[in-house]
Amino acid sequence: MPVRPLRLTPAIRASCLCFLLFSLFTAHGQELRPAKIRHVLVLPIIARSIETGWSFGLAGSSTFHLKLHDRDSATRTSNLQAVGLYTTRGQFVLAINGSIYFPGERFILNQQLSYSSFPDKFWGLGKSTADSIREDYKFKQYYVYLHPQRRMGNNLFLGIVYEYQRVFDMEYDAGGIFDKQNVAGRKDYEVSGLGFSFTYDSRNNAFYPDRGMMLQFYFDHYTGLLGSDYQYTKFILDLRKFITLRHQQQILALQLYGLFNAGEVPLRSLAALGGANGMRGYYEGRFRDKNLLTLQAEYRLHLGGRFGAVAFGDMGNVGGHMSDLNFQCLKYSYGGGLRIALDKTERLNLRLDYGISGGSSHGFYLQLGEAF
Repeated sequence: MPVRPLRLTPAIRASCLCFLLFSLFTAHGQELRPAKIRHVLVLPIIARSIETGWSFGLAGSSTFHLKLHDRDSATRTSNLQAVGLYTTRGQFVLAINGSIYFPGERFILNQQLSYSSFPDKFWGLGKSTADSIREDYKFKQYYVYLHPQRRMGNNLFLGIVYEYQRVFDMEYDAGGIFDKQNVAGRKDYEVSGLGFSFTYDSRNNAFYPDRGMMLQFYFDHYTGLLGSDYQYTKFILDLRKFITLRHQQQILALQLYGLFNAGEVPLRSLAALGGANGMRGYYEGRFRDKNLLTLQAEYRLHLGGRFGAVAFGDMGNVGGHMSDLNFQCLKYSYGGGLRIALDKTERLNLRLDYGISGGSSHGFYLQLGEAF
């Protein structure tokens, strides 16, 4: 199936602005040493989730250090990952993502680029939709996410956030839920938004931290000035805490996550409850609306050698207004899983989880890396 050319004229302008500001941030007049490659993994991959069923493809992962000198040990390991997957449900995904930590962690660059062709499911808007009203739909999407950050103090970072989506070839049944609820974004569209971020990050490892915390708040404003078909503002709050219980053999990991939107929000930008990284056991997007708030906890235990185990529990809700994020129709899930260390030095794990929702769904996840 031919892939349409990526038309990003407004997005390219915003991306160039983002990188220009980042280059101004990083103009510190010091010469980087060549990156020291730590590990490169290229392997066929088999994955599974409730949304995709089984996935088959190829994944590549590179970890490396950017240094000013050989004694520079304050910088966490950078990583870049590329993956191409085709699923048993006819979904196709190509993605490149990663985080680059510059010397002394004075600067960080997070990025994600992807193309997807994705049959999906929709139950309508709100937190009390019935299982029986499910509708199938299809779409294709280009996605760009750029997030350069500059260190402003001890573990403190300020950043610029740019996000772009182009959703096209939407297919759904006319006269169904999409039309009845007049869902924004049920036709082809583009959104493009620019914003700022504040981050406090004291985690000791990017893949599998056992101590420290991360607090990140950012917003994106989507406007026609950047080529967006919809005008709205997105706010995200992500708070994570990692506590070592016993000599790094037992870890308690906690996350509070909130996504809030104001304005006319299109389909693929709505908050979606569920998925492999939060509220495991629910189909990602089983409940959709403008706003979402979730809390999850995970107990991680090292079993010995390359093996570990986890137990987790989650609760959360969606709503059209902030006041809807309450205990009425509260969603919850729980489960457990195993971990297999693919890279013991960098603590990169293969994740096998089984999640059970408070509703009628449950499922098995086979993924690379932790949920959070």
